[in-house]
Amino acid sequence: MHQHFRMFAAYNAWANGQIYDAVATLPELEFGRDVGAFFGSARGTLNHLLVADRIWMKRFTGTGTAPSSLDTILFADLTSLRAAREAEDARIASWIDGLSEEQLQGRVTYTTVTDLRTVSQRLAPALDHMFNH
Repeated sequence: MHQHFRMFAAYNAWANGQIYDAVATLPELEFGRDVGAFFGSARGTLNHLLVADRIWMKRFTGTGTAPSSLDTILFADLTSLRAAREAEDARIASWIDGLSEEQLQGRVTYTTVTDLRTVSQRLAPALDHMFNH
């Protein structure tokens, strides 16, 4: 199972790089323009993806920052956002590398951001959810 999540972490970093490369071709005004997407713009959507990963990693590790709102804009400019994304992807991969098979079979308990419920679930399905998000 460990190799499965290592593959997900590597794929996640690669896919994020592809997305950021594509978004980098947009003019600045287009990057921030509200196009009616769930998080408004490319800026809003990319920030949301980083926010969600930070929330999950805080749940999993107990460390790092976890914004209290899913629509938080952490970085307004693409350069800073990309640097933070790359750092988070490296953090995810490093953490996954350090997990044992026993830990992957364990549980994680956390409080949800949106409705403050306490949830306890197996770590592996929670990781699947994070990577599929």
